[in-house]
Amino acid sequence: MRIITLSRYICHLTRPRAFVPFQSRAFQPDVVSRDSKAKPIKYKIPQVYNPYDPRPPPSDKIVQLAERIGALSEEERGLIMPALAERLKLPKLQPISTEGMDLGSEGGAAGPKAEEKKAEKTAFDVKLEKFDAAAKIKVIKEVRAFTNLGLKEAKDLVEKVPAVLKQGVTKEEANSIIEKIKAAGGVAVME
Repeated sequence: MRIITLSRYICHLTRPRAFVPFQSRAFQPDVVSRDSKAKPIKYKIPQVYNPYDPRPPPSDKIVQLAERIGALSEEERGLIMPALAERLKLPKLQPISTEGMDLGSEGGAAGPKAEEKKAEKTAFDVKLEKFDAAAKIKVIKEVRAFTNLGLKEAKDLVEKVPAVLKQGVTKEEANSIIEKIKAAGGVAVME
């Protein structure tokens, strides 16, 4: 059976195809009509582009403008951008809503933030602090019981003490895990 399929495959490779339509696309300038006598535009392209090359010096007009802006007072310099935005008809920037974002502590609004921080925590992490060397196997078995880890992964996790065993559990579940670890001979804490 294998020989037959192999021979068909070899014959298929060596046999020239009888009819394969030649596919090509000719350039058809139907979108833009061009002047046939016009010369092509030649662009001056640098041989190698290096963004770290020095920039060309600014023109005299730019230098004079910079000197005039530098001579203005601080209040007048503050009015340049709004005047330019109006003159160039730039779109006005919309304020960005920071609702729901944690921007850190702000100096004036410490009162309401402190009350929010006192809200009771609902998700806890269980961290294995230490264990008795004699009870290592029991601790590994307990870790495997409440995590879905294999024997090797659980052993590696226990050996990396202190290590987080489980994250985002309820307070009751965290307390039960801590009790099981304590009974096996280890010390676990809730964070």
